[in-house]
Amino acid sequence: MLYFDEVPVGYRSEVGSYKLTQEEIVSFAKVWDPQTFHIDEEAAKNSMFGGIVASSLHLFAIATRLFFDHKDEIQILAMLGKDQIRLHAPARPGDTVTYVTECIESKPSTSKPDRGVIVLSDLLSNQNGDQLMTQKVTLLVQRKQF
Repeated sequence: MLYFDEVPVGYRSEVGSYKLTQEEIVSFAKVWDPQTFHIDEEAAKNSMFGGIVASSLHLFAIATRLFFDHKDEIQILAMLGKDQIRLHAPARPGDTVTYVTECIESKPSTSKPDRGVIVLSDLLSNQNGDQLMTQKVTLLVQRKQF
């Protein structure tokens, strides 16, 4: 487990990887984002993507799950924000999505000494190294000692 003081600026970690299947992309999108290029193979072929692609919501869900399962177990009290979310390229069936995070800001709380705020710069990429999504995530993190 990592506490606030153990996640300094410059901390970097490969959070995890996840392989997408067409069946899962379609199933997720049918419930949460039923755009035709997520759920209908023929319509997707005629879209700007040229085939089925994962919903951005699906990528957010994958990132959330991978972070939850992360070996470092950062002691998060709350997510305070997601900013500068960018979708650079589509995620496709068969892609292995890899999530890397880096701490770019760290500030202890001045009013509550048992916590601090960190900002993580996140990257999701595919097996070819293509950037799929980037984001900045602000987290309230428990301090080990105060």
